[in-house]
Amino acid sequence: MNRWLLLFLIALTGLRLYMGAQSELSPDEAYYYQWSQRLDWGYFSKGPGVATAMRIGTDLFGPTELGVRFLSPILALATTLFIFFLARRLFGESVATWTAILLNVTPIFQAGSVVMTIDPLSICFWAGALWSLGRALEHSPRFSLWWPLTGLFLGLGFLSKYTNAMQLLSVVLVLVLIPSYRREFRRPGFWSLLLVFVLCALPPLIWNYQHDWVTASHISDDGGFQKAFRFRPEEPLVFLGLHFGVYSPLIFAGMLVALVAACREARRSIKVRYLLLFALPLLVLYFSISIQKAGEPNWTAPAFVSLGILSVYYWHRWAERSRWAARFSVAALAFSIFMSFVLLNPDGIRRLGWNYSYDKDPGKRLRGWKTVSEAVGDLRARVEKETGRPVFLIGDKYQTTSALAFYLPEKRIEGPGHPPVYMRESQAILNQYSFWPRYDQMIEPSELAEVFLKDRHVQLTPEQKRELSEALKRFQDPSEENSGEERTRRRRAVIRALLEVNPNLPMDEFASDEFGISLFYGRDAFYISDSAGNRLPTAIENAFEQVEMIALWEQTRRGLPLRTIRVFHCRNYRTLPL
Repeated sequence: MNRWLLLFLIALTGLRLYMGAQSELSPDEAYYYQWSQRLDWGYFSKGPGVATAMRIGTDLFGPTELGVRFLSPILALATTLFIFFLARRLFGESVATWTAILLNVTPIFQAGSVVMTIDPLSICFWAGALWSLGRALEHSPRFSLWWPLTGLFLGLGFLSKYTNAMQLLSVVLVLVLIPSYRREFRRPGFWSLLLVFVLCALPPLIWNYQHDWVTASHISDDGGFQKAFRFRPEEPLVFLGLHFGVYSPLIFAGMLVALVAACREARRSIKVRYLLLFALPLLVLYFSISIQKAGEPNWTAPAFVSLGILSVYYWHRWAERSRWAARFSVAALAFSIFMSFVLLNPDGIRRLGWNYSYDKDPGKRLRGWKTVSEAVGDLRARVEKETGRPVFLIGDKYQTTSALAFYLPEKRIEGPGHPPVYMRESQAILNQYSFWPRYDQMIEPSELAEVFLKDRHVQLTPEQKRELSEALKRFQDPSEENSGEERTRRRRAVIRALLEVNPNLPMDEFASDEFGISLFYGRDAFYISDSAGNRLPTAIENAFEQVEMIALWEQTRRGLPLRTIRVFHCRNYRTLPL
C-alpha cells in the first residue's frame, strides 16, 4: 500500500474519533446503548452485534460519546483495507488506491464512519467476507482456513444485520455461475464456511424462536409485506432519489453507468462477474420491494462495496482514454467531498449565511438532547420539591426515551434491569423496551417491599422500616416452616407492613397468592414528547388521575427552530383497566 494513502487513512481515522467524541449521540445510538447495558443473543429488530460493539467501547472509555462510537472509525478503516487489498488483487494498485479514496469521500460512508449503528459492522464484515472468499478460491482445490474465515465474516455480519445473510446467496451464485468453481460443492471448503455461518446464526435464531419470531414480524412490517400488494410508481423513484442524495449525485450516476457496463462484460470476465454477483441480488431485492414502499438507502449499502470497486475499475479505464471521463471523475470526487463536509458540518455553511433548515438536516438528530435532558432533570427536581412525591419519566417514542435515558444528569433505576426512562405502556410489542421491566408490570409484594426499603424517595419512619424489614425477612427465611398456610400468613404480614407505608396501595391483607401490585401505583410521572401537537395518547390519559402540560420548550439553534418539547405532569398512576 502507498505510504501516503496509509498515512491519510490513519489521520482520517483519528479525525473521525475526534468528531465522534465531540457531537451528541443520535437517538438510535442512545437506543442501542441501552441494549449494550443488557446484553442478549437477540433484540427486537437486530442481532447482538451493535450492542456488543458498544459494550466494548464503553467498557474501554466509559458511557461517553467516544465510548459508544469508538469502534465505528476502526471498522471504517478495516473496511477500507479489505476493499483495497481485494481491488489490488483483481485490478492493480492504482484501482485499489482510487477505490479507497472513493469510499472515504462518499457521504453515506463518511457519516457511518463517525456514528455507531449496525451499518459500520455490516459493511465491514461484508467486505471481509468478499475479500476472504477470493483468497479461498485462489487456494482451491486445496482446503485453506480462508473458507471458515469467510464463514466467520458472514456469521458476524448476520449477527450485526440480518440483511448480511443475502451474502450467502451471493457465495452460492458465484460457485454456480462460474463454471470453474462448481467443484467447490464437492470439497470441504464450502461446507466448513456454511458450518461456521450456521453456528454464528443459531443464537439469535433461537432467541427469536423463544420470542415468537418478533424480528421476522418487524422486518415484514418494515418492508410492507403484510399489506396488500399495490404498485406505487413514485416509490421506486423516491428510493432512487435517496441514493443519489446519500452517495452524491455524480458518484451514484457513475456507479449506475458502471453497473450497466459490468452486466455487459460479466459473461467474458470472471473478475467482473465475481463482484457483480455480490451487488445484484441485494440491489434487485430492495428495488423490487420499493415498488410498493420505498426503503432506506442504507439497506443496499453492502452491495456498493463490490459496485464501488467496479465503478473505479471502469472509470479509471475510461479516464485513460477520454478527457471527458477524467473530468467527470474529478468533478464527482470534488462534489462528493463538498457534500461530505456539508453532511458532517452543516453549521459551517450556516456560518456563511445560508439558513439551512434543521427539518432538512439529517444531523438534527445529533443536537440538543443534552440540553433537553438537563432541563427535564431540573424540572423534575423542582416538582418533587414542591409536591414531595417522586416522579418517574415516560417518553413518547423509543428515540426520545433513549436520548433522555443517556443524557439525564440523574439516572434513577427503579429496579433490576429497569431503564432510566420508560416507554408509554402498550399491549403490543413495539420495540426493545417491551422486553424490559415496565412501569405497568405487576410485581410480588415481597419485591415491592425490597424496593421500598432501598428507594431513598420512599419516606419511612423508623418503626415502618423495622416492621417492613422484619416481615420481609421472615417471608424469605428458608429455615422456617414453609407450608402453604404458613407462607400465606407471612405473606399477609408483608402486605400489612406495606399498607402501613402506603395505605393507598391497591391491595389488602387477604390478597391471594397470585396477586401482584404495580410498583408505580399512586406515583407521579412526566410524559415527555417531541411529537407535533398537544394530543395525548389514550394510554397516558386513562392511566393517570390527572394530566396537565407544565412545560413547552421551543428549542432553537443558531436562530433556527430545532424541535419542540412538551412535558406533561401525570398525577396518581392507577394502571390501565384491562
